[in-house]
Amino acid sequence: MPSARRLRLVTLAAVVTVVFVLFYASGFGSSRQSADFYHKTMDAMSGRSSGGQTVIDAGTGLRTGHIPADRDGDGDIDEDDHRQGKDLQEQQAKLAQEAKDSANKKAGPKPDAPSKLVGVGNSAEGNRKPAEAKEDAKKKTSADAEAASPKGKDKERVAETPAEQIFHNILKKGPVVIFSKTYCPYSKRAKGILLEKYLISPKPEVVELDEHPLGQELQDVLLALTGRRTVPNVLVNGASIGGADDIVELDNKDKLISKIQDLGQRKVEVSERFSAEQIKGAAPAHQ
Repeated sequence: MPSARRLRLVTLAAVVTVVFVLFYASGFGSSRQSADFYHKTMDAMSGRSSGGQTVIDAGTGLRTGHIPADRDGDGDIDEDDHRQGKDLQEQQAKLAQEAKDSANKKAGPKPDAPSKLVGVGNSAEGNRKPAEAKEDAKKKTSADAEAASPKGKDKERVAETPAEQIFHNILKKGPVVIFSKTYCPYSKRAKGILLEKYLISPKPEVVELDEHPLGQELQDVLLALTGRRTVPNVLVNGASIGGADDIVELDNKDKLISKIQDLGQRKVEVSERFSAEQIKGAAPAHQ
């Protein structure tokens, strides 16, 4: 039977042997994994650089770079390389646009600018420069003043002179108005036809400009509105039918009654005071 000392030595030797075997086995596995990793890395690098050709310096025999344009790796740059490069760029641009459209679609519509938001305490409005705010206020005040100011006929009414006011008041007195002068023979001739030969209802309003305090100013108003400053000037509903010569011509052509009635718009009735038979019967007989 072996002694206790020998037994201990055998046990210690067995333990050392087991530890050595385990250590050797683990080291071998790591070196094998390192070799596999090295080969995989080189294969990946070789595959990634397959798009170009290695360039060798003819003088030194050293590797100086790659030809990136040689995409098919055939050793030269030909039409196939250009076509592949163009197709690749188009594909990349298409993919980038699709990604952008997809992102915009997911993001939804853009929010309105702060200046377009309705509300009190708008930060965009608060950050505006004082000069801009002052200019906007000035424009708004000017627009309000322009909207409030009278336009067209209203503006003309405000600017009426005393003569224009009197002229409009005269027209309101009747549809037929005769502007004349007491000493003017042409005025007497026109008044004789309109007031004596014809019966006009309502009765014509006669304005003697030589006796009116604003006679000259009224003549200026007549010139501006009718184009005639001389007298007589006969108006029917504000429209001039002329002076003495015009009245005589209309009377001779038997058109005076229709002229006054057309302009009077059924507001004026006109008829002859005496018919032709009455005038002939009243004339004295010659012996």
